[in-house]
Amino acid sequence: MHCLFINDYAAHYFHPTYSFCIISAATLFFTFLVVLLISLLCLGLYNEKLRENNQGIALRIFVAILITYGISSVLLQSVADKQCPTFMTVYLTASTFMLITACRISIQRYGFTNISINRVLVIGAGRRASIIQNSMRRKSDRNGFEIVGFVPTEGDEQFQLHNETIISLSLKNENSLEAFVNHHRVDEIVVAVDERRNTLSLDVFFHLKQSGTKITDIIDFVERETGKVAIDHLDPSWMLYHNQQGKNRLRTLAYSLLNSAIAIAIALITLPLMIIATIAIKIECGFRFPVIYSQERVGLRGRIFKIYKFTSMRLDAEKNGAQWASKEDPRVTKVGKIIRKFRVDELPQLYNVLRGDMYFVGPRPERPQFTKELCKSIPFYDQRLSVKPGLTGWAQLRYPYGSSEKDALEKLKFDLYYIRHRNLMFDLLILLKTSEIIIFGQGR
Repeated sequence: MHCLFINDYAAHYFHPTYSFCIISAATLFFTFLVVLLISLLCLGLYNEKLRENNQGIALRIFVAILITYGISSVLLQSVADKQCPTFMTVYLTASTFMLITACRISIQRYGFTNISINRVLVIGAGRRASIIQNSMRRKSDRNGFEIVGFVPTEGDEQFQLHNETIISLSLKNENSLEAFVNHHRVDEIVVAVDERRNTLSLDVFFHLKQSGTKITDIIDFVERETGKVAIDHLDPSWMLYHNQQGKNRLRTLAYSLLNSAIAIAIALITLPLMIIATIAIKIECGFRFPVIYSQERVGLRGRIFKIYKFTSMRLDAEKNGAQWASKEDPRVTKVGKIIRKFRVDELPQLYNVLRGDMYFVGPRPERPQFTKELCKSIPFYDQRLSVKPGLTGWAQLRYPYGSSEKDALEKLKFDLYYIRHRNLMFDLLILLKTSEIIIFGQGR
């Protein structure tokens, strides 16, 4: 009798159908989880400085869950059980949406993001210290750290810090600074003095560093927190010594092959979109209207090449010479506004990637007329030419529109950050996050 019970139990739980359902459920859960994490990353939901209200966050989560459901269903269609995983996928999708939305809104509302906040003391209250206030005005810009205060020094240039805490400390007295750091639980000291000679005692900073307090230069702090380089405050030798990447032919070849493979894959996937764009342009502008146009751009080490795009402007767009594109440019056609908004106009540049003129990720190539002038007026601008230009880039993610020399300067700050930190993982992250711009139509 006991043996019969064991046999029935084993027959039930080791039945092929039951086992298949368990395997399908495990496969579904793992696939769903991986795709969900990538989708949330692509839509900016792991960006701690994301500027969105509750409705915006809920919308992004909904889109991420929708994408995850679609991809998971396609991936599991051939291996999943017809009934069990279908029900489980719907249930998993709905419950995940409600759970993630509730958690994200609760975290923002009740301030759980401040649990592991970094407390920062800034030494200096002059011109260099003002970078923090100029670059990080909004509350979202300071997520992850809290400014305890600014300590003025004798060599600081006159500058009025608005709505910031000014702390009077004698930096010549080693015990004064150390006691303040310990009492206020300071985790990091940012050195932002305008004149270091005869102003700071290095001994006290060495001692604080040995005690576990992080010591950071203002340029490195701003770069870390904003993802851009403070060009206006750089020494000319900065770019010469910081994070150089030596020549590596094998790495260059592998990177080129990878970019070519991705270009072919994306071209096959987006072929229907390109056909639709071609038909739409012809319908609006006429049968003889050119669908694709070419334009000279500056590439690696100043080499001139032709970039290809879907035509999104009138043929007489530059009858008065080269012009900056503006946000509400009257030269753009109706179809042009749509394809520019969702970056469809950039798809012909896959050919440039295959030719080796560009990579997928890099500084956007500028026109020769503008490059020549910008190199004269903006310091370090020619450093953009030290790497191949790209279809998308760090500057396009962080500062998505540019129509003037001032915008070119702001974009350069992000481009220099990319050049300093570029690697394969960083490029993949930029590619994933570019999908956020495409999905939400944040293109120009």
